[in-house]
Amino acid sequence: MIFSTMQEYPLTITAILRHGSRIYGGSECVTWEGTKARRATYAEIARNAERLAAALARLGIGAGDRVGTFCWNTQEHLEAYFAVPCMGAVLHTLNIRLPGDQLAHIIQHAGDRVIIVDGSLAPLLAAIAPGLTGVEAYIVVGEADLDRFAGLPAGVKVLRYADVLAAEQPGYQWPELDERSAAAMCYTSGTTGDPKGVVYSHRSTFLHALAGQAACMAGTTESDRILTIVPMFHVNAWGIPYGAFFNGTTLHMPGPHMGPDGLVNFIEAERSTVASAVPTIWNWILNYGEARPIDLSSLRMATSGGSAAPRALLEAFEERYGLRIIQGWGMTETSPVAGMAHPPAGVEPGTPEDVEWRLKSGRVAPGVEMRVVDVDSGAELPWDGESVGEIEVRGPWITGSYYRDPAPEKFHDGWLRTGDLGTIDDRGFFQITDRVKDLIKSGGEWISSVELENQLLAHPAVLEAAVVAIPDPKWDERPLACVVRKPGPDGEAATPEALAAFLAGKVARWQVPDYWSFVDEVPKTTVGKFDKKVLRARHREGALEVRKLDAIPRGEIETTADTDTTADTETTTDAAAGA
Repeated sequence: MIFSTMQEYPLTITAILRHGSRIYGGSECVTWEGTKARRATYAEIARNAERLAAALARLGIGAGDRVGTFCWNTQEHLEAYFAVPCMGAVLHTLNIRLPGDQLAHIIQHAGDRVIIVDGSLAPLLAAIAPGLTGVEAYIVVGEADLDRFAGLPAGVKVLRYADVLAAEQPGYQWPELDERSAAAMCYTSGTTGDPKGVVYSHRSTFLHALAGQAACMAGTTESDRILTIVPMFHVNAWGIPYGAFFNGTTLHMPGPHMGPDGLVNFIEAERSTVASAVPTIWNWILNYGEARPIDLSSLRMATSGGSAAPRALLEAFEERYGLRIIQGWGMTETSPVAGMAHPPAGVEPGTPEDVEWRLKSGRVAPGVEMRVVDVDSGAELPWDGESVGEIEVRGPWITGSYYRDPAPEKFHDGWLRTGDLGTIDDRGFFQITDRVKDLIKSGGEWISSVELENQLLAHPAVLEAAVVAIPDPKWDERPLACVVRKPGPDGEAATPEALAAFLAGKVARWQVPDYWSFVDEVPKTTVGKFDKKVLRARHREGALEVRKLDAIPRGEIETTADTDTTADTETTTDAAAGA
């Protein structure tokens, strides 16, 4: 047997920091402050990371200790992104939108010893701080009243970030680390139970960030300025901060200015070239642009993830602003990016075919393996673009277990069970059709809530739409459509009859919801996804005003399932279910 003589080079976040600060020391992290920006070069970020590491060591933080961050996307958060893992500790990014009890549970479960917190967020953390018995120090970034941290256990310190850094000198000696050691951790959003901790290694983070710079992924360069809208408190901001240090991309950090006005002002002032966000944010920006002229001409590309971006959203951005949005897919357990939906060779940008490809959930990323398995038997299904099953993945940045929670039901023969249903074609493009838990089984036939939502969002009077299953005495389950109307006269056109007729021309009529509810806002998770469990709970509690249609209007297009000649729901469902 012949063995390679290649050098054993550790794949660590320290190596990322060293590369970025030396090769691209003049690239910048730009933090938006509402009307102006403040800047720090990558070389300055590296020196501050050394100071922060020295300060944490002085507080007793050592290898494997967890350091929490409760911060916006800022320069200081970026410094912690490097300081904590490079000193051998574990960076634990805390979700700033969690309710206090869930946040406290996660901090205690992770065993955080120090928490770095933005001054504007300090009141939220201070409210639960007296009960956080394992936290030994709080380091507050920016202006804040430290007296808010009252009633803390004896010996717990409350310090200012600026003072902590000023007391130290750069030149901290980074230790040699095992690339398999823990670097960071993030907890899932907990939409179906208690949040679960996912621990990322140095190696997984390095490889994920490196793959993200491929042209088939984000593909940014030193000439780019990437607006990191996706929060740094969740899944390492999709790997963008670490990837930027690989290629010198300037980082645009919006801080707390996450509304559409703040984001647009930032783009216009600093001329961002790439931006990454969830569909909810993109929809906000699109609606904001209807109220005032906005300039997005500097953006050459945008990416979207977290949930499916509807066709109407992609088409509107391209028509109004010439901006192509590329969808990506991943989850906390996949670090997160596992695929991007760049159209294949030969597809002309801006054509209807181009939009069709960008509506795919993604194309399998280099370094990731994917398969589709039958939900009942677990047998692997063909890559034919038609066979629907649960998507499973494995690879060097895919988790193999949860932190202090084995959850064996989430793993299958070395593969991660994603909980997403979908198809894969022979070129590796995959399409998520629904979550396993969100499918609607009506009269023995499956209905995709995602497809109904995407079709509803194409209606000009609809601002948001979420579809959930509710009990039905005859069909077991039927879809309930929860709709947010657009404000003003346009929204008045969104009636159950009008929306049902709109859908009846696009999906089989037995799939058209006969239950409708108009809400002020679709509840969302802390990372901007529709929180359907809240809608289901509200329905069970009688908190939703629901209207049932007695007849489903016939649309202009008949589908293969529409074999009957009547328009009532009962008959069309009979035909589809073979009753």
